[in-house]
Amino acid sequence: MLSIPATKAFEIGSGFRGTEVPGSKHNDAFVRKADGRLGTATNWSGGVQGGITNGEDVYFRVGFKSPATISQTQQTAQYDGTPGQLATRGRHDPCVVPRAVPIVESMAALVVMDQLLIQNARKTAASFLPPITTLPPMMVTPKQMVPNGRAS
Repeated sequence: MLSIPATKAFEIGSGFRGTEVPGSKHNDAFVRKADGRLGTATNWSGGVQGGITNGEDVYFRVGFKSPATISQTQQTAQYDGTPGQLATRGRHDPCVVPRAVPIVESMAALVVMDQLLIQNARKTAASFLPPITTLPPMMVTPKQMVPNGRAS
């Protein structure tokens, strides 16, 4: 979302408000929901914990700056440092909100679909590999040593 022009803020779940609450009160504990599935009690995490979705609804907010290019003459400095004026011509939007909403929705959809395609590619690639029946020697847990010096 931060790659969208004019974006100045991004928060997931409780976002910046969550930085003002102690962790003991902000903990998003898992509980059994009324429909029988596991979920978080509050979803303060916005559906994302540790960078991974947790099955809850994902929600976020994006903040945009107001446009600096407006139809009013503004004071500026020229390349040599002398005072100057900036006067724009043409059509410029006074507010980015009408365009921002569909752009944010589209960006969210692109990111979700990108992750879905990545996961499908992983599954497909894994299906071409033979099943793992033994671990490579470097991954085998070393045998425990007992006090008499022998391996158990």
